Amino acid sequence: MEDGQQKEKVRPLGFLKPSSLTKVSSHFKTHQDSLPRLPVPPLQQTLDHYLKALQPIVSEEEWAQTKQLVEEFQSPGGVGERLQKGLERRARKTENWLSEWWLKTAYLQYRQPLVIYSSPVAHVGAGQGGGRASSPGTLPVEYLGGKPLCMNQYYQILSSCRVPGPKQDSVTNFSKIKKPPAHITVVHNYQFFELDVYHSDGTPLTSDQIFTQLEKIWNSSLQTNKEPVGILTSNHRNSWAKAYSTLIKDKVNRESVRSIQKSIFTVCLDAPMPRVSEDRYRHQVACQMLHGGGGKLNSGNRWFDKTLQFIVAEDGACGLIYEHAAAEGPPITTLVDHVIEFTKKPELVRSPMIPLPMPKKLRFNITPEIKSDIEKAKQNLSIMIQDLDITVFVFHHFGKDFPKSEKLSPDAFIQMALQLAYYRIYGQACATYESASLRMFHLGRTDTIRSASMDSLTFVKAMGDPNVTEHQKVELLRKAVQAHRAYTDLAICGKAFDRHLLGLKLQAIEDLVSMPDIFMDTSYAIAMHFNLSTSQVPAKTDCVMFFGPVVPDGYGVCYNPMESHINFSVSAYNSCAETNAVRLAHYLEQALLDMRALLQSHPRAKL
Repeated sequence: MEDGQQKEKVRPLGFLKPSSLTKVSSHFKTHQDSLPRLPVPPLQQTLDHYLKALQPIVSEEEWAQTKQLVEEFQSPGGVGERLQKGLERRARKTENWLSEWWLKTAYLQYRQPLVIYSSPVAHVGAGQGGGRASSPGTLPVEYLGGKPLCMNQYYQILSSCRVPGPKQDSVTNFSKIKKPPAHITVVHNYQFFELDVYHSDGTPLTSDQIFTQLEKIWNSSLQTNKEPVGILTSNHRNSWAKAYSTLIKDKVNRESVRSIQKSIFTVCLDAPMPRVSEDRYRHQVACQMLHGGGGKLNSGNRWFDKTLQFIVAEDGACGLIYEHAAAEGPPITTLVDHVIEFTKKPELVRSPMIPLPMPKKLRFNITPEIKSDIEKAKQNLSIMIQDLDITVFVFHHFGKDFPKSEKLSPDAFIQMALQLAYYRIYGQACATYESASLRMFHLGRTDTIRSASMDSLTFVKAMGDPNVTEHQKVELLRKAVQAHRAYTDLAICGKAFDRHLLGLKLQAIEDLVSMPDIFMDTSYAIAMHFNLSTSQVPAKTDCVMFFGPVVPDGYGVCYNPMESHINFSVSAYNSCAETNAVRLAHYLEQALLDMRALLQSHPRAKL
C-alpha cells in the first residue's frame, strides 16, 4: 500500500515446514510481542478530522448540523467522553482493541456473498506459477520505513477456512494444531481431491512428484457430469449456512468438507473458457478469476470459503482468489512474488523413484434437497455475474517513474487522477476509501485514507476553470498530492479517524446506550457510502488485483504501479445506470495524462 515498501529490509524467520513450526512460533512470538499496540486516538483529533473530511462531500447545511452534533458529542462529561473511556479500557485489556470487532463487522457478520462482494482476486498472467505453488520457504519480517511490520496475517492465510453460520460466520485455522495439515485440496471438473504435499517424515514432495500427482488427479476426473457442490459457497451467507447444515448432516459429506477446510490451500484446475478475441481475453480472465464464469463453467470448481485458492486455467492463465476475513492484499501479493521467484529457480532435489499413493477423492452424497440448493446457488450467481461490469487495463504512458521524478508520491498522484476523473464525470466529489495498512501495530489490519479532501476538490475544480492560471494549477496539484501523502502517514501511524469512529459506535452498542446522534446523521451516512473504493496493491510481479464495488452505485478500483506502467482494474454494477467501468477507466487515463502535461509544462526550479 505504501511508497516505503520498496525500502523493506528482510530478516528470515526460519522454514515453514510442519516439523519446524515450533521454532518459528517462539521466534515469531518474540517479534510479535515487541510490536507497539494500536493506539486509541484522542477524541478531539478524530472529530476534527471527521469534520474536515465531510467538507468536500456534504452540503453546507448538512455540515453545519453535523458540527453542532459533534460539539454535543464531545461536550465535557458527555456521551463521547464516556465511550472514549470505554475504548481506552478495552485497549488496555486486549491485544488490539479493534481487530476482533473489525473481523466481525467487516467480514464475519457481512451477509452478502463472498464472490464479487468480498473476495479479492489477483491475476498473475500466463504460464507463471502452477506446479510449484506448495513449496515451503522462509518468511522474512517485513519493514516499512525502518519499522517492523506485524506478520500475523501470513499465519492466517494457510490451512484456514471460513465456516458459514446463520447470523455470523467464523474462521477456522488448523496451522497451529499439533499435527498441522500436510495436504492441499485440488479441484478438477467439480471433483475434489486430497493431495498430500509432505511425506510422513515431514519432507515436502518435489515439484516433479507433485506434477505426477496432479496428472493422476486430472486423468481420474475427466468426466464432467458431476454436481458442482462447490457452487454452494458462492451463495448469500444465510442461504449457504442453511445448505451447509443440511450438507454436513451426512458423515461422508462432513468428512469431505473437513478435509477441504483443513487443507493448506486449494488448487483449481479449470476447464477451458470459451474462445474470445484478444482484447476480450483480459476481461474474460478477470471474470474467470473473480467468479469462475457461472454454473456451466468454472464456478463449481471452487470452495469460496477457503482462504487461499490458486486458479490454473488450461490455456496457462493463472491467478488466485482469497477470502478476505483472514488477510489484506499486501501479504497475498508478497506470497505471489515469493511463489513466482521460487518457480524461476531450478530445483536441485532429485525425485526418488518410490511410487506415490493415488490422491484421495473426496466423496459427496447429493440428496434431492442439496441438488435444489445447488440449483438456487447457480441461479443467484448467474444474476450477480450479469450485473458485474469490470475492466482491466494497462496504463502504458508512465509508471511510478514520472511522479517520482517530480518528487511526488506515486500513490497520491494516482489517487488525485482518480478524483479528477470522477469529478469530470459527475461534477462533484464523493466519499473515497483507500486502505492504509496498520501492520506497524500488533494484529493491525487497515484504516481508511480519505482521498477526497478540500485540497483535492480545489485542485479538480481548478483543472476545469479557465480563470485559474497553469502555474496555480500546478501549485494546487502539488498541494493536493502532499495533503494526501500527509494523511496517509497519519493513517499508517494509527491516527486516521474511521476505525476510531467505528470503535466509538460499537462501544455504544456494547454498553447498550442509545445510539449517539452523530451516527444517525445524514452526513455520517454520506461519509460511509464509498462511491469510490480503492486500493493500491503493489507487487514485484506484473499482476493486478480486482474486487467489486462496495455500494450499488459505486466503483471498485485497484492498481499496481510498476516502474514504467500501471496495472488498473475498475469494477461497477450494470444495474446502476450512472456508473460505467469503461468510462471511468477512460477518464482516469485522460486525467493521468493531463496531470503529467501540466507538470511538464511547468518544470520545477532545480534547487
